[in-house]
Amino acid sequence: METSQALITNNAVILGVLATILGLVFYTSNLKQGFWAKFYKYVPALLMCYFLPSLLNTFGIIDGSNNDVYTVAKYYLLPACLVLLTLSIDIKAVAGLGKKALIMFFTGTVGVVIGGPIALLVTAAIMPELLDVTGPEAVWRGMAALAGSWIGGGANMVAMKEIYGAGGDIFTIMVTVDIVVANMWMAVLLYLAARHKEIDARSGADTSSIDRLIAKVQQFEAQNSRKPELSDLMILIAFAFGATGLAHLVADIVVPFFAANYPELKKFSLHSKLFWIIVLVTTIGLALSFTKVRNLESVGASKVGSSFLYILVATIGLHMDIAKIVEAPKYVVIGIIWMAVHVLLMVIVGRIIKAPIFYLAVGSKANIGAAASAPVVASAFHPALAPVGVLLAVLGYALGTYMAWICGQIMRVIAA
Repeated sequence: METSQALITNNAVILGVLATILGLVFYTSNLKQGFWAKFYKYVPALLMCYFLPSLLNTFGIIDGSNNDVYTVAKYYLLPACLVLLTLSIDIKAVAGLGKKALIMFFTGTVGVVIGGPIALLVTAAIMPELLDVTGPEAVWRGMAALAGSWIGGGANMVAMKEIYGAGGDIFTIMVTVDIVVANMWMAVLLYLAARHKEIDARSGADTSSIDRLIAKVQQFEAQNSRKPELSDLMILIAFAFGATGLAHLVADIVVPFFAANYPELKKFSLHSKLFWIIVLVTTIGLALSFTKVRNLESVGASKVGSSFLYILVATIGLHMDIAKIVEAPKYVVIGIIWMAVHVLLMVIVGRIIKAPIFYLAVGSKANIGAAASAPVVASAFHPALAPVGVLLAVLGYALGTYMAWICGQIMRVIAA
């Protein structure tokens, strides 16, 4: 590692600073009264987790590109996070939500996959200068990372950033686009939630399944929730890092094999160690979800996984140049076009199958925002439905790795 001119260069100190920042953000964002309650009403906590570390990099306190903390977070915490977020998927419970809920969820996923390429094509026609940039800062690479966020959430966004090699500048811009456009859509959904009975009555949607869902969710919570013991947490750690170690072992074998025998497959990320690690841990997590290991969610598997994720989020913030944010507004157009395709497709399919607005709202946010916002939207319909948002959001985590990769490949071809 090259000599850095930054004020702080010790990796342990850097990690400690980032952990302190995250602690302060989460503490202040959970205050219900006073200045901070008003502040976070308008400024998302996630943005602060990115933005505050970027200040450390911008003002030379920490050199974001010249420390080992990001590498550790990327190769160890990210895979462990994905295992914990996917092992809790209950496929039977998801199927029990009814085919309309799943249809709307998968429609949302398809809307993101096709919306990205459509937005890229439209942008090429109205703002061709945005597509002149090649290399790591190419727009399509940043959009591939955004696809990860919009089919699963932050962990998938980071995974796609690394798989497609998106540069720090375009990634910073796409983070801003994500926050601006996704929050605009969330505001619309919360408004619709307040009028859901009127909307469903007008569309003729059958909402009896939602009443059954409320009863089922309340019963599940009462039977499964428990306080985690130390042994529970150590078992979580064992599965998370055990799977991560196994994925690293397999990737160390598979990557050299493909590089030596199939050099033409490099463009499909098959020469990328991180690509194989991400796919393998996601697959392992899904396999575990069919076993009793899935019950570890009752002791906080997703919460532990999310804590790993936010450490990674902070390390990514260290790569930000906040001066680049001023360039974001013109890129927001891309996000708006993309989101419009997603929403239009969901509205069309929702009308055809007469799905309750609840399924449209949660199906959309389980993709766009995932566990960070799907429960919020779900609880806007009824507090007991928040876990339903989590359930579909975790499914979004699982699909995000695969579907965002496909979306990225389509955009790569378009930009070529």
